[in-house]
Amino acid sequence: MTLHADLYFSFRSPYSYLAIGRYRALSESHTVDIALRPVYPLAIRQPDFFERNHPNWLRYTFIDMFRVAQMEGIPFGPPRPDPIVQNPMTREIAAEQPYIRRVTRLGQAAARRGKGLAFAAEAGRLIWGGAENWHEGDHLAGAAARSGLDLAELDAEVAAEPDALDAEIAANQQALEDAGHWGVPTLVFEGEPFFGQDRIAMAIWRMEQKGLVPR
Repeated sequence: MTLHADLYFSFRSPYSYLAIGRYRALSESHTVDIALRPVYPLAIRQPDFFERNHPNWLRYTFIDMFRVAQMEGIPFGPPRPDPIVQNPMTREIAAEQPYIRRVTRLGQAAARRGKGLAFAAEAGRLIWGGAENWHEGDHLAGAAARSGLDLAELDAEVAAEPDALDAEIAANQQALEDAGHWGVPTLVFEGEPFFGQDRIAMAIWRMEQKGLVPR
C-alpha cells in the first residue's frame, strides 16, 4: 500500500531546503508519495514580519541553518540572489518580487504535473546550495530537466496563468493552516502536521506505524 502526504514548502525558507532532499529521498525509497504544496514566504504574506521579530532571531537563524547543513552533509551557501528583494539595512520588503513569484509559480506548475517534489529539490539546491545567479542562464532549465520537466513549458504556463497559479498557492497556504500549522516546511500526513526539518524522523516513525516500508 502506498501512503500519501503533503509537503508545504517555500523556496525562500532555508529549512524547507534542508528538508526537501531528505523527503525526496524518502519518497523514492519508501512506499509514500509526497505531493509538494508551494506557499509564498512570510516576507510576501506578512511584509512586516522581519521588522516585528526579536533582533536576535536573524542571527540565530543563520547560525542554526549552517550547522544543520553541516551536520546533515547538505551543500549550503547564501542565496545569490536572495529570492526576496529586501533592503538589508531596514529589512523593508520591496513591492516588486520577480524572483520568488516566478520560482513559486514554477513550483506550482511542476506540482500540477506530479513532479513538484523533484523540482523543489533541484531548484532549492540552486538557490540555497550556492549557485550564483541561479535565476539566470540555464540554471533553472537544468533543474527542470533533472525533474523530468521542460522549463519553457513551465514558464509559458506561468506567463499565461499567474492568477490561477497564485490562487492554487493561496489554497495551499489555507490547507496548511486548516491542518493545524502556518510555517514551513510542514509535512501533513493523515491530517497530522510535522513542522520543521527536525521532525522528519518523527514523520517517518508515524508513517511506519501506518505501513511505510521500503519500495
